[in-house]
Amino acid sequence: MRIVFPLFDGFTALDLVGPYEILRMLPGAEIVLAGERAGQAVPDGVNGLSLVATHARAEVRAADVLLVPGGPGARRDVDDPALLEWITAVHATTRWTASVCTGALLLGAAGLLTGKAATTHWSAVRELESYGATYTPERVVTHPGDRLIIGAGVSAGIDLALTLAAQLTSPAHAQAYQLGLEYDPRPPYDAGSLAKAPAEAKALLGVVDG
Repeated sequence: MRIVFPLFDGFTALDLVGPYEILRMLPGAEIVLAGERAGQAVPDGVNGLSLVATHARAEVRAADVLLVPGGPGARRDVDDPALLEWITAVHATTRWTASVCTGALLLGAAGLLTGKAATTHWSAVRELESYGATYTPERVVTHPGDRLIIGAGVSAGIDLALTLAAQLTSPAHAQAYQLGLEYDPRPPYDAGSLAKAPAEAKALLGVVDG
């Protein structure tokens, strides 16, 4: 089970690490971090954490699962034809291709979401729809016939990975992985979406209602 995560400067750490913690438990899982070159330390979007590429992207031509994280770098790399061509080529080999957060913009820019319902971080809706997708405010959106699964912002990657694990193994396996991580979220505030966040919290992020 080859699970490939592309690494690019400016990824969001939890977009990748959250799903990794689930998918690494799949039977026979081989985790591949694909960067521009093997051994490269790739910084996240705030330059506070780096992950080291296990493989050069050019040598990764196939995957059972391709999972594209988001982050500031994803918004920039929608204009990187080499990355988009690589995503398209690897997608042709996968059992599932997935994105978390603004990773959906890379799938969109690669032409994989045209005419499809999709989700992303709430701040990237306009960009997502510019690629012909229709935004839906769901945590996880699946298109089994197209082998696509798309997760909303950052923390939704864990929900996506559990959904994906159930598809690749069984619901019981996914539940076991959830239990192993003690993933039982009970946030102290109910402010995790635009629909629920209070005006003061939105203002701190520069969000204007309407």
